[in-house]
Amino acid sequence: MDWLTDNKIPVGKTARAVFDWLQVNGAWFFDGLSYGLERLIDGILWVLQTPHPLVVIAVFLAVTWWLQRRWSTVLFVALGFLFIINQGYWIETTESLTLVLSACVVCMVVGVPIGIAGAHRPKLFAYMRPVLDLMQTLPTFVYLIPAIVFFGIGMVPGLIATVIFVLPAPIRLTQLGVSSTPMPLLEAAQAFGATPRQILYKVELPWALPQIMAGLNQTIMLSLSMVVIAALVGADGLGVPVVRALNQVNTALGFESGIVIVVVAIMLDRILRVDRKK
Repeated sequence: MDWLTDNKIPVGKTARAVFDWLQVNGAWFFDGLSYGLERLIDGILWVLQTPHPLVVIAVFLAVTWWLQRRWSTVLFVALGFLFIINQGYWIETTESLTLVLSACVVCMVVGVPIGIAGAHRPKLFAYMRPVLDLMQTLPTFVYLIPAIVFFGIGMVPGLIATVIFVLPAPIRLTQLGVSSTPMPLLEAAQAFGATPRQILYKVELPWALPQIMAGLNQTIMLSLSMVVIAALVGADGLGVPVVRALNQVNTALGFESGIVIVVVAIMLDRILRVDRKK
């Protein structure tokens, strides 16, 4: 088998050459992207940390009632936030929420239009599918290497790695929702003289809304699963005490921070859960 290993395909060398070329010739793009993402992160962080924690909690409770109309869900979210404050993880929670909300903004703004395009052009989606599979199956630690190279240390590389890992979810679910629009609805809209834009906004998107919301839910859950990995590149949040607990073999700190991450994930899931019976 020496003849096979002696003629190794230069996958690693090619990737390094591409990244080196991008680092030299694309610095202006990565600097601009980093600046924009930093402004987004700073804005969300300011909104979550400047008011009193009870004010932020009240806003979340109002949003929960508006979306779910269930007092039990509102009570659960309130108890969850009070538990977080009781454990002393409010600052870390707001930092993780900033990372999650930033990832949601980027992924939904980019993913929904791509999903719509994929639903309208099946051949385009067929070409995209291997790329989406690669983004979801490539080990997430691999994303951290180019993220550090292009963006340094901090919240931005953590956000970039999170977006790359999470982006396929809203693309796939949006494509599924739009492409599953019943043909009789489309034919009826066309019969009444609706334009393609009107069909999209008044027929396809309303029909696909449960799938799009499921994509948003998956974006949030997958983003929370990245908080520990993002902490390895300097991102603040709940991943920092988890990494610290791992380094110190601190069982108490690990379970505290881990349970808080679980509580945040369950709260966000309950807030954004779509009831198909509505």
